[in-house]
Amino acid sequence: MLYTFKSKVTGNLIMLPAHGTRLLRIIGKEPGAQGIVLPAQMPDALRALEAALAEEDAALREAAQAAKAAGEEVPEPKDVSLRQRAKPFMDMLRRCQAAEESIVWGV
Repeated sequence: MLYTFKSKVTGNLIMLPAHGTRLLRIIGKEPGAQGIVLPAQMPDALRALEAALAEEDAALREAAQAAKAAGEEVPEPKDVSLRQRAKPFMDMLRRCQAAEESIVWGV
């Protein structure tokens, strides 16, 4: 099941299930067939995503430093980062928050 996030102020944002589920869990929403993010929930959702991005960035820096200290090559990321997946969703959250409009999926 693809996630299609919709709002009245942005275009639709479509995500594969694994990525949509991860983002929803980060913001404290239960992944499911239908849901809503209310404007009042958006500041907390953005803070949760920013914290998760900071955590991922720190882990990547730590791995790079460990590789350098061991005299190894810094490994290239194998997957698309959380930052790349979250940025369009965070942009959607910010625009919807400013317009006081909800984000829905599965409707």
